Amino acid sequence: MKRSVLKLTVIALTVAAFVWAAPRSSGVVAAGEEEDAAATYKSKCVMCHAPDGSGNTPVGKSMKLRDLGSADVQGQSDSQLYDVITKGKGKMPAYEKSLGEDTCKALVTHIRSFKK
Repeated sequence: MKRSVLKLTVIALTVAAFVWAAPRSSGVVAAGEEEDAAATYKSKCVMCHAPDGSGNTPVGKSMKLRDLGSADVQGQSDSQLYDVITKGKGKMPAYEKSLGEDTCKALVTHIRSFKK
């Protein structure tokens, strides 16, 4: 019985140490990733959201898109913005499968650059 408790304790401590020591995302996107995000934004998002994120395009106006630099959009958490990019919203398609997690996270950082 004591041996089983000891084994479980060792396993639990090992797992805890691994989780504690695992690298964590800082939320900071490297310069190269930001350049990639800007290129992705230009190829996937500009048609609706405009180069400056204003939504001032024919498509953006027809869908009444919010300005990505507005307090309303910028007030959302990174997680909320990430969810919109990955899962889509309204007529906006989901990009999780086509762009991948890292690119979608980098797009969140790029959207933050529109803050007014």
